[in-house]
Amino acid sequence: MKTARPAKSTHQFPLRLILIVPFVLQIFAAVGLVGYLSFRNGQKAVNDLANQLIDKASQQVDEHLDTYLALPQQLNQVNADAIASGRLNLNDPKASEQYFWSQARAFETISYIGYALPNGAESGAGRWVNGVNLLVFENLPGNGVASDYIADQRGNRKSLLQSYQADPLSPPGVEDIIKTGKPAWAAIYTYAFENTVQITEAGKAIKSHSGTSDIGLNYYVAVPARYPIYDQKGKLRSLLMVDLLLTNVSEFLRNLKVSPSGQVFIMERDGLLIGSSSTQPVVHKVKDETKRHSALDSPDPLIRTVAEKLKQQFQNFTTLQNTQELQVTFNRQRQFIQVTPWRDRFGLDWLVVVTVPESDFTSQINANTRTTILLCLGALAAATILGIYTSRWITRPILKLSQASEAIATGQLDQTVETTNIKELDAVAQSFNHMASQLQDSFNELAQTNAELENRVEVRTAELSQTLVDLRRTQAQVIQTEKMSSLGQLVAGVAHEINNPVNFIHGNVTFVDEYAQNLLELVQLYQQEYPLPTPAIEAKIDEMDLEFLNEDMLKLLSSMKLGTERIREIVKSLRTFSRLDEADMKEVDIHEGIESTLLILQHRLKPKPDRPAIAVIRDYGKLPLVECYPGQLNQVLMNIVVNAIDALEETKANCTYQEKKDHPDQITISTSVIDSQWVQIAIADNGVGIPKDIQQRIFNPFFTTKPVGKGTGMGMSISYQIVTEKHGGKLECFSTPGEGTEFVIQIPIRQQLSAAI
Repeated sequence: MKTARPAKSTHQFPLRLILIVPFVLQIFAAVGLVGYLSFRNGQKAVNDLANQLIDKASQQVDEHLDTYLALPQQLNQVNADAIASGRLNLNDPKASEQYFWSQARAFETISYIGYALPNGAESGAGRWVNGVNLLVFENLPGNGVASDYIADQRGNRKSLLQSYQADPLSPPGVEDIIKTGKPAWAAIYTYAFENTVQITEAGKAIKSHSGTSDIGLNYYVAVPARYPIYDQKGKLRSLLMVDLLLTNVSEFLRNLKVSPSGQVFIMERDGLLIGSSSTQPVVHKVKDETKRHSALDSPDPLIRTVAEKLKQQFQNFTTLQNTQELQVTFNRQRQFIQVTPWRDRFGLDWLVVVTVPESDFTSQINANTRTTILLCLGALAAATILGIYTSRWITRPILKLSQASEAIATGQLDQTVETTNIKELDAVAQSFNHMASQLQDSFNELAQTNAELENRVEVRTAELSQTLVDLRRTQAQVIQTEKMSSLGQLVAGVAHEINNPVNFIHGNVTFVDEYAQNLLELVQLYQQEYPLPTPAIEAKIDEMDLEFLNEDMLKLLSSMKLGTERIREIVKSLRTFSRLDEADMKEVDIHEGIESTLLILQHRLKPKPDRPAIAVIRDYGKLPLVECYPGQLNQVLMNIVVNAIDALEETKANCTYQEKKDHPDQITISTSVIDSQWVQIAIADNGVGIPKDIQQRIFNPFFTTKPVGKGTGMGMSISYQIVTEKHGGKLECFSTPGEGTEFVIQIPIRQQLSAAI
């Protein structure tokens, strides 16, 4: 009878193709993923580094502005104190000039310092626009003519420099400052002379042919600080004035190291520039006036581009109330931008803008990315070639074996195949060659195979058993965590719901107390004024027991107030304990967590009909704030204290109440700092202790000495894992049978310490 051959599959593929294609696809996927992750990590590194540099630069600018702009207000306060004490006489202009000259000489950043009187008289000192020559100023009352004098080495007038019309009380913002009566800043102004104006040895201003400024001016930008002083009748006595140079701000910004091509500029809310790290000036000439550039028309193209981007995104600069981060493309390069508002309490409201180009960081990253891509392509090519060679090596003996099998199927039983270097294929070839003569050996090999399979089954069964144990432990951990998380959420919700009405009641009890006192005083006043009440009133007084009401009502209100205060303290502790599900590490007060845990367990610590209260002895040391996971640490404290309470209750379960009272239960909690780097929490009870054999297993999963249904055996195991793995600390148990048990927790104050160790 002729055996029918099975039908061939419609789609058949060569073995070589099946071996090569999946291998190459896997390598290609791995190479592509590595390349993509490398590129993404490079981009993230650029963004992180840029943000760090920008934050640091912005912080340095803020600190410099805080320090730099504090001087004028401080000088005004010093001079106001001098006027009040009589050391500065407003009626002695010459002495005032020398007084202010000494201050102007001491502070190079001050362009002018002095005072003005309500009649227009002015006296002061300062520096010439070149920043070198010291001047004294005088403005006589009535005519409004101000005069600048070159000062000698002692602050005396040497020669008249110039005279001009001026009113010290008319500049923008001064009138508002006088009305408010508080120290404040007036409007920023620009003062300039042509470069060709210089001071001769004789003290005259003449024109020369040399210049140092690109815009043809010697100039400075200053912000005026004004301090009004009033007499006892509230009339203006004088106006103290200090003008601070802002041109030094640009020098500071130029010296600030942000990045090789980074820039910083500061502007007002109307867009006018105050200073920048650019080499371009912040002022320009408009006809015969010197004005500051707006950031929108700055000669520096980067500043102009950034300002236009800010205006486009935020409509106007006044809407920028918080730090903003954005990006803009400039010269085909991405720029990282951070805008930070800067304010002081005297009215200044500026914007600090820091911009850093991406190219300052990407050169090395791009080179590394190119190298990674080339290495990935090389690995892909090598893997493809190796796959082709391997497939040929494998398929050649298989093809010969297939041909020999077909020959045997046709009756050619003398077929043999060559052995190969591939172990598996060589075994197949030998089995094929000796198939007929070694049939019995095949049965033996089959038995041996069965034995091996049984061994494998046993090994697999053991692995599954271990896996089941691990799953049970994980399930118990999850259940315990969910319980504690639910407890935290429940406590937080209850605390929140109780807090609002309790605060309402607590706030109103005071008023009720006051109203009750007023009513009782009114009743007493009525009794004094009308000592003979009507029969109806007298009957009502007897019915109410008015005398008892007078004594008891205020006591009742006082007890209500104490009760609401106690509830508020309980709510505060509940809210502290409710941090169980917080995932972030933070600095917390360890004592606060201990107290919140004790509050939660207060119902188990207080006295009961069958036993007195369990005393809690607190021996707290002075601890700093500790960096930890507060919710998880509260869980550890809860587990240890609960175990201590359980142990104390079980120890004296058969004792009488008097025996328990004579030998009271107590839990001692002590805290301390070890080597200034570790915090230790020790929780001890005075129970019967734990035997040594149980101490060795107390932190094992599922180990418990409690009856079935009263414990999972995971509490101490989870606590040990939280302390040692999560916090890098230690959890140890010390117990002597008959003397009690002590659990000691040690965790680092800062988690960097545990990471380093």
